Amino acid sequence: MDKDYHPEAVEEAARRQWAESRCFEVYEDESRDEFYCLTMFPYPSGKLHMGHARVFTISDVIARYQRMQGKHVLQPMGWDAFGMPAENAAIKQGVPPAQWTYQNIDYMRGQLERLGYAYDWTRELTTCRPEYYRWEQWLFTHLFKKGLVYRKNSVVNWDPVDQTVLANEQVIDGRGWRSDALVERREIPQWFMKITAYADELLDKLDDLPGWPDSVKTMQRNWIGRSEGAELAFEVEGEAEPLTVYTTRPDTLMGVTYMAVAAEHPLASKAAAGNPAVAAFVEECKTAVAAEAMLETMEKKGMPLGMSALHPITGEPVPLWVANFVLMSYGTGAVMAVPGHDARDWEFAKQHGLPIKQVIAPEDGSEIDVDEAVFVDRGVLVDSGEYDGMDFDTAFDAIADYFERTGRGRRRVNYRLRDWGVSRQRYWGTPIPIVYCDDCGAVPVPEDQLPVVLPEEVEFTGVGSPLKDMPAFYETSCPQCGKPARRETDTFDTFVESSWYYARYACPDNDREMLDERAGYWLPVDQYIGGIEHAILHLLYARFFHKLLRDEGLTDTDEPFVNLLTQGMVLKDGAKMSKAKGNTVDPQEMIDRYGADTVRLFMMFTAPPEQALEWSDAGIQGSFRFLKRFWTAVANHVAAGDVPALDPAALDPAGRDLRRKTHDTIAKISDDIGRRYTFNTAIAAAMELLNAVNRFEAASDGGNGVGSADGVGNARAAEREALEAIVLSLSPIVPHICHALWQALGHGETLVDQAWPAVDESARQRDLIEMVVQVNGKLRGRISVAVDADRDTVSAMALDDPNVRRFVADQAIRKTIVVPGRLVNIVV
Repeated sequence: MDKDYHPEAVEEAARRQWAESRCFEVYEDESRDEFYCLTMFPYPSGKLHMGHARVFTISDVIARYQRMQGKHVLQPMGWDAFGMPAENAAIKQGVPPAQWTYQNIDYMRGQLERLGYAYDWTRELTTCRPEYYRWEQWLFTHLFKKGLVYRKNSVVNWDPVDQTVLANEQVIDGRGWRSDALVERREIPQWFMKITAYADELLDKLDDLPGWPDSVKTMQRNWIGRSEGAELAFEVEGEAEPLTVYTTRPDTLMGVTYMAVAAEHPLASKAAAGNPAVAAFVEECKTAVAAEAMLETMEKKGMPLGMSALHPITGEPVPLWVANFVLMSYGTGAVMAVPGHDARDWEFAKQHGLPIKQVIAPEDGSEIDVDEAVFVDRGVLVDSGEYDGMDFDTAFDAIADYFERTGRGRRRVNYRLRDWGVSRQRYWGTPIPIVYCDDCGAVPVPEDQLPVVLPEEVEFTGVGSPLKDMPAFYETSCPQCGKPARRETDTFDTFVESSWYYARYACPDNDREMLDERAGYWLPVDQYIGGIEHAILHLLYARFFHKLLRDEGLTDTDEPFVNLLTQGMVLKDGAKMSKAKGNTVDPQEMIDRYGADTVRLFMMFTAPPEQALEWSDAGIQGSFRFLKRFWTAVANHVAAGDVPALDPAALDPAGRDLRRKTHDTIAKISDDIGRRYTFNTAIAAAMELLNAVNRFEAASDGGNGVGSADGVGNARAAEREALEAIVLSLSPIVPHICHALWQALGHGETLVDQAWPAVDESARQRDLIEMVVQVNGKLRGRISVAVDADRDTVSAMALDDPNVRRFVADQAIRKTIVVPGRLVNIVV
C-alpha cells in the first residue's frame, strides 16, 4: 500500500472497478426489498455547479447507505433537456439547440462519473428525445378524449419583436428582457390541463405524506387555496347581464362601497370605447405584467368606468372601477370591494377618496375606527339591516340562503389553483400532438402517428418559432376526414417532461407502453431530493401527473414520492453562488485539485442538508487533510503486519475503551445517516473515532497497556476493527478512498457489496461510569464508579473526593441525593 494518498489514482481505480462489475445496474427482484432514491434531474446547462454537487452527493449517500442495509437500490440519472437556455445559446453561438444540448449532456455525464455517483446509467433519460416525449404526447391525446385538456384564449405577455410569450420574470420595466421591446398583454389560444379537477385530492392527500417537510405541504395547501364562499350577482345599470363576484366574506356584503373589474373585462372594454382616458388606462394595464404573486406589492391603480352596479339587497348604486389588481384569469374578473374590512380595498379607497363603511364590530365590544385602520377579523355584524348582531357563520348562512332563494347567487367552493396552461410559443420543446382541420376542428394525433417529432436541424434566430416557418412540419392531413390540415406549432411547458420522468426510469426501454409492470415494482419513489424552490410547481405537477397515470391504469399508487428532502443552497460570502455575482466555485477545479471524495466530504460535513452551506476554502482544505490522515492511519496499521482474530474477552481496559468507542460510533452514525440525515454529525463521529485510534496506537507504541505479544496482537485487532468501522461507515460519503482502504486492509471482496457494520451491544457496556458531584447544586467534582455500585458506595466515593470535601468541610450534611448513573448532590 502506498503510504501517500493520491486521490486521482485512487478514484480512477474505484470507478473502473464499479464500471467493470456493473454493480449499480439493478433489475426487478421480488424477493428483495426495493429502495428507489432519486434526485431532481438537472438541466444540461453545460457544467455542474456546486448546488448540483451538493444535492447529488446527498442522494448518493442515502442510496449507498440503503444498499449496505441490504436494500435493492435504484438510483437513476437523466436530463431535463428542453427549455429556453438552449434557445438563447443557439442565438448566441449559432448552433441548433439540440446540438448544444447533447454536447452539454456528454460533458456533464463525465463530471457526474468523476464524482463517483452510484447511478444505473442503463436507465438514463433525455427528455428531448422522441422515444421519451412520445409518451407524454400519447397521454395528452388520451386526456383530450377524456375532456381533461382543453383550449381557450388566455392573456399572456407578448414580445412583438421576438414574437414569443414571456414569463413574468422575463419582463423588466415593461420591456422584453432580450429584445427590450415594449411588452403587450395579448389574448391568444392556449392549451390547458384540468388540474383543478384534482384539486380536492391534491389537497387531501397531503395528509398522507408524513415524510414531506411541513413547510412544503403548507406551501402547496396555500397554492391550492381551497375556500368556501358565495357567488353573488350584482345587476348593472343599462346592462342585460349581471356582474358576478365570488367572496369568502358574504358577511361584509353591506359594506360594499365600490366594485372593480379587470382591464380585459367586457365592461371595461365598453367603457373604454367611449372614454379615451379609460381606454388609455386599459392599455396601460394590458402592457403591465400582472401576475397574482405580484399583486400584493404592486402599486394599486384604477379609474372609474362611469357606470354603476346595484347593491343586491339595498338597491343602492355602487360605482364600477377598472383596476390593475383584478385579474381576468382569476375568478370572474370582478371583485366587490369592502374597504372597511379588506386591506387591499382599504388602501385603494384611501388613495382614490372612496367611502369606507364599518359593518363588522369586534366580538369583545371594543371600539374601532375603519377610517383610521382596516378591521379584517371576523366579528359581529353592525349597520347591516336585518343581519345586525349575527356572527360570521350565522350571517354567512343567512345571506347565502337569501341569494339562493332569490336565484341570484349560490354557495361555492373555490380554489386559488388555476388550470395548468401547458402551451408555449417556443421551438425547443415537445410538439403538442394536435391537428387543426377547418371541418373537424382540433383533432388529436392518432397513436400510430406518434411521436410528432421535433425537427432538430433548424436555423434558430430567436424571432418566433422556426416551426411556424417549416411547411414540412405543420402541413399535414386531418386524421378524421383526410383533408389538408395544420399541425399545432406550440410546444409543451417543460414542466410536463419533469412531471413523470421518475416513473419512466422504471422502464425506459419500453417502446410499446408509457409504463409497464416494472413501474409497479419501483414506484413510488422512496426518497426524493431537490431544492425548496420546486415546492409548488414541479412537485404539485408531478403529484397531479401521478394521479393521471393512476387513472389511466398505469400505476396503482396515489402519490409519486414517499419522502422528500429539500436541501439548502450553497453560498459564498453570504450570497447564493451565481455567475452574475462573480462568486461561483467550479466543482471541476476542486475535483482536479483535491479529488472527488474531498468535494463530497466537504459538502456533507459543512452543514446539515436542509440548511444553507457556506463555501469555505479553508473548509475544503481541512476535508482534504482529514482524508490524508485517514489514509496514513490505515497505511501505518497495514505496514505493522498481520493482525490476529479479535478476542474481546482478552482486551485490557484501553482496548475495551477503544472497542466501546467503535461500537458507540457505529450506533451514532447509523442513526445520523439512516434516520436523521445529519451527515455532518456522522462525519464528526468518524473523525473522533479516528482520533481515538491514533491515540490508542501512540499509547501502544509507548508500551502502555498491551504487555505480552498476545496483548499487542489483540490490541491491534481492536484497532483494525475500529479502522474497518470507519471505512464502512464513511463509504457512502467518500466511496473511492474507502474502496481502496478496504482492499488495503486485506479484503478480497469489494466494499460496495459489504453490509453496514453491526453494533455489538456487549462492547458498549461500561465497567465504570462518570458521575457529577454537586454541593448545594453546584458542580464540585466528578467521580468514576462501578456500573453496579449501590447508593451507599456512590455517596461514600463522592464524599471522598478532595474538592468535594473542601466545600463540605465541617458543615452538617442534611441529605445526599443520588441520581443513578448521572449525579450526586450533597445538601449541607
